[in-house]
Amino acid sequence: MGAPNRDDVEREGESREALLSENRQDGGYTWAAVALPFLFPAVAGSLFGYDIGATSGAAVSITSPELSGTDWYELTSLETGLVVSGSLYGALLGSILAFNIADYLGRRREIMTAGVMYILGALVTALAPSLVVVVLGRLIFGVGIGLAMHAAPMYIAETAPSQIRGTLVSLKEALIVAGMLLGYFIGWWRIEAVGGWRFMFGFAAPIAAVMVVGMWWLPSSPRWLLLRAVQGKGSEDDLKKQASLAHQRLKGVTCTPETAEHETEETWRALQIACEGEALNVSFTELFQGVNLKALMVGGGLVFFQQFTGQPSVLYYAAPILQSAGFSVAADATQLSVLLGFFKLIMTIVAVLNVDKLGRRPLLIGGATGLTISLAMLSIYFSLLKGYPYLAVTALLLYVGCYQVSFGPISWLMVSEIFPLRTRGRALSVTTLINFGSNAIVALAFAPLQDLVGETFTFVIFGVIGIIALVFVITTVPETKGLTLEQIEAKLLAK
Repeated sequence: MGAPNRDDVEREGESREALLSENRQDGGYTWAAVALPFLFPAVAGSLFGYDIGATSGAAVSITSPELSGTDWYELTSLETGLVVSGSLYGALLGSILAFNIADYLGRRREIMTAGVMYILGALVTALAPSLVVVVLGRLIFGVGIGLAMHAAPMYIAETAPSQIRGTLVSLKEALIVAGMLLGYFIGWWRIEAVGGWRFMFGFAAPIAAVMVVGMWWLPSSPRWLLLRAVQGKGSEDDLKKQASLAHQRLKGVTCTPETAEHETEETWRALQIACEGEALNVSFTELFQGVNLKALMVGGGLVFFQQFTGQPSVLYYAAPILQSAGFSVAADATQLSVLLGFFKLIMTIVAVLNVDKLGRRPLLIGGATGLTISLAMLSIYFSLLKGYPYLAVTALLLYVGCYQVSFGPISWLMVSEIFPLRTRGRALSVTTLINFGSNAIVALAFAPLQDLVGETFTFVIFGVIGIIALVFVITTVPETKGLTLEQIEAKLLAK
């Protein structure tokens, strides 16, 4: 096929959106059929949360003379940082790998590969005889995180009925928070055991094994199978037959063979329209053209603001803020983490229950507004009102709550549904890389920024970024509630 003519494609956008709106509607589904295709990919995300929670306790255990169980417990701050952040840099590597292997492996096999990396990384870390091996295990586990956070949202979005796609992808965020809570709990449970850090890291392995078995049992994404057929990477008849069978398994008893074949044909026709005049292989530069650029601006912007509105820094101040308010629970870091984790989980569930009712934009706009107000309150507290600690506590809870009903779950939801199917695998690897890269930059820059301008202006800076994020959402982010993935692509083309 020749190079894409984006001007012609964009002129066809409005008519294509109308055609899809008339002809494309998901059929019925049963929750029993939907549950497992959601659950096993979501476990892949929950292990990311588990790593965050378990590492907080493991960092204390591995550096303790009494608890480490090693003769190399005297770690420098840099060495401790490598243990704590090793999985983050592994995730960056996993995101880069995903760009080249994701479309070949498919969503299902990529999640299974992530599970193998989880198992290997957890076991290497837990059994490590030296610090070097610990860091190596953390990097391997992080590669699993990068692959999982890339593939899991895609698999859920591509297999979920459009009526509840937002609920399910957002619920994945709730499982990440639940995984974080589990990690905090395991850390609290094993914190006084000699060598407890080995158990904290190793506990992820059996969870990952269950995930791998579950994904092996599930079918491939029907949309990915049809994309392979459109690209000529297999027998068209065989791949369409596999896609129809996958539709039946994913929808359950309400989906007859005839209904599955009908949905397969509709998706097939939509893909042919979308790929008409396109090159078969997706190039890196194509991600920055036409509808792909529009989608990348939305998805990349959301994951950028997810981190640069200051989430790591605000949560860094959680302990001293609660201590200043006289909460005795703040004396115990593990109990404090569990407390905040429960609150994050509750607010994430609020988002899950409303994302397919209210839509993505209202939650993002409301959340970004609340984030900005809470950051302003924190800057006022640190500059003028340190004698009123309950102001800081209120600001902290407002921040966490607003983040968890907006950028927390909805950023991952929208990057899973905003990209055209043909470029989705590679485009989502770019946004995953932006997310983890932004996380690393914020974590690295926080301490120097605090030393340079102080606490007050640190939160002023994050507040200004919050205002920019609000303007970005209002002017750039489309509403995708209730639309099929093909209708979302047509909507972007029509703009």
